[in-house]
Amino acid sequence: MKNLAVMTDEELALSYVNGDNRAFDELLLRNQSKIFSYILFVVRDRDTADDVFQETFVKVVVKLQQGKYVPSGKFSAWVLRIAHNVIMDLYRGQKSQKIIDAVDDNDLSNIAGNDLIIGNVESQFVNTQVMSDVRKMMNLLPTTQREVVYMRYFQQMSFKEIADTTNVSINTSLGRMRYAILNLRKLATEKNLLSDFEHIAS
Repeated sequence: MKNLAVMTDEELALSYVNGDNRAFDELLLRNQSKIFSYILFVVRDRDTADDVFQETFVKVVVKLQQGKYVPSGKFSAWVLRIAHNVIMDLYRGQKSQKIIDAVDDNDLSNIAGNDLIIGNVESQFVNTQVMSDVRKMMNLLPTTQREVVYMRYFQQMSFKEIADTTNVSINTSLGRMRYAILNLRKLATEKNLLSDFEHIAS
């Protein structure tokens, strides 16, 4: 019997395609927190995030069974791209309505601390209040800017990976990040948090 724990995500995906259902259980266990955190960050509503998460993994299963997965990159990035498309379909389908109602307990504080990875050693936060303030500010960003910030700073994705996941050019991803940083800096100035934000964004 294969030792699933030592297999890569890509190997597990291929093993599932070849009939090992346990491999998919392991894939889900490894990736569900990361994928759900991303979805919740973008849609800002737990019930909506649950629906998007479930639809995402239904599509993952279907695509795997149809042989549409090619292990040319990270499995998690492939799933994130599917989740992104599900979210965009949701937005397009409800474009005449305000899709997400921001509520007090559905901001970045819902994301477990273990899911928040900052790539720069100098950017490790020792002040939890500062991190809380930054999370609240990021919730005020437009969806596309919030998404690119999450992928870049919280999941350490390269701009090429972000571009591939969101189906835009690298230049567009860079532009969204630039405007996100500008907007966050403006918000930080308004809230007298500029010095803290500059430390984070450096």
